[in-house]
Amino acid sequence: MRFAILTGGGDCPGLNAAIRAVVRRGLRDGHELLGFRYGWAGVMEGDLMPLTMQSTAGILLRGGTILGTSRTNPFSAQNAGHGLQAIRQTLEHHRIDALIAIGGEDTLGVALKLHQAEVPVVGIPKTIDNDLGETDATIGFNTAVQIAADAIDRIHTTAESHNRVMVVEVMGRHAGWIATHAGIASGGDAILIPERPFDIEDVCSHLRRRHQRGRSFSIVVVAEGAKPRQGTIETRVGAAQDAFGHERLGGIGVVLEHEIEHRTGYETRVTILGHVQRGGVPTAFDRVLATRFGVAAIDAAAQGRLGSMVSLQGTRIVEVSLRDALREPKLVDPSLYETAATFFG
Repeated sequence: MRFAILTGGGDCPGLNAAIRAVVRRGLRDGHELLGFRYGWAGVMEGDLMPLTMQSTAGILLRGGTILGTSRTNPFSAQNAGHGLQAIRQTLEHHRIDALIAIGGEDTLGVALKLHQAEVPVVGIPKTIDNDLGETDATIGFNTAVQIAADAIDRIHTTAESHNRVMVVEVMGRHAGWIATHAGIASGGDAILIPERPFDIEDVCSHLRRRHQRGRSFSIVVVAEGAKPRQGTIETRVGAAQDAFGHERLGGIGVVLEHEIEHRTGYETRVTILGHVQRGGVPTAFDRVLATRFGVAAIDAAAQGRLGSMVSLQGTRIVEVSLRDALREPKLVDPSLYETAATFFG
């Protein structure tokens, strides 16, 4: 059989490990493997490259994706009427039996629409935000948490040296998994996440209590999608949107820097980790997870279990439907956040 792989959406560590696993398993079982460059754009345009033992050698440890990626949406208003048709024509022309799509909510959302249109597709969950349903972990999340935790560890020392409040902004549009895990791991004194609109005065009260107990510095970890309670402080609106209608986030850390210093009088600085969380070498956990996902995905495709997404549940790799995985975002467990909140202030 002939299978093709694509990587869509934001890049993250572990993508190449998944590509390698699909190729190695597929070649072992006598299949032919191809890769579409730059996500769904490559499928629409027929931009293909062969994937062989040689072309995937040595990529297990590499960050990013050898296939490239994009946020192209075949079902956007711009592509309406020809996106699906272009994908069908490409798959037919190149005699591709099934697509293996590696991506997050948006990439796999396209995969679900294709499945509903009877296009053969299997999904692999990838997002550093860890917000896909029906799986305990997604490719890239573990590495992003480690990167953020390492950065916060370093920020601790400079915060203590200068008696400062340090605000660390991490990624997380709808879900605060990175902020919560990295904040717990690195002793954050306040963790602000999208699931819980925050009151700036509550945050400042936490920081004042620390100072009253003799702690001269504090660390505030905030997810980029965190929002203040309505009517408290102003944040920017009207940011540019991508092809899936998402606003470009970033900047809540700057707002907090100003508000905390203004309200408490404590010298405050912000560090926005940004895309550094997506880059570099994947952790051992992500390499293993991506490898297991890749093997399971090519097996599902070869055996005709289409419209599925491979998933980690406990310690087992299972298959779930794309529909179930995308029904609603996986948000931070309230009990996990309450564990973190034990240490606030």
